[in-house]
Amino acid sequence: MATTYTLISSVTVGATAVASMEFTSIPATYTDLKVVISARNNGSPPGNILMGFNSSTANFTNKFIQGDGATVASSTVAQMIGDMDGSGETANTFNNIEVYIPNYRSSNFKSFSSDSVNENNATTAYQQFTANLWSDTSAITSIQITNRTGGRNFVQYSTAYLYGISNA
Repeated sequence: MATTYTLISSVTVGATAVASMEFTSIPATYTDLKVVISARNNGSPPGNILMGFNSSTANFTNKFIQGDGATVASSTVAQMIGDMDGSGETANTFNNIEVYIPNYRSSNFKSFSSDSVNENNATTAYQQFTANLWSDTSAITSIQITNRTGGRNFVQYSTAYLYGISNA
């Protein structure tokens, strides 16, 4: 069985910073979804990136583990999928996040996972793995990507790509 990835949509932030990136009208023709993000914000210190579905911010839980090469920590921040570089980090560095969302059309609760890397070419780099659950039975038809801290915006050249995954 071959697995194929199809680009559904992409967002690239232009010269004007934006508070969120969004994918709407997600077709119900795939088995799973994958979101790939490269982002930087205009705040300091670095901030958390959050993901919501169908304009909902309710019923999300998660657990993440994070390492920086010297220490390991774990915690929970609902909707968090990773951190992103901000204005206090090395210029022009962006984080990278991949989010896998299986069975996005099912009538079951939606589990999803993320792998995030945040570095600043200086003394600290972070790797995070996050296990998430959206306790809702609705099919996912839209995805919102936002900052946890208000007033921070995604800066120019931040990108997000949405892929549909099919098992053929």
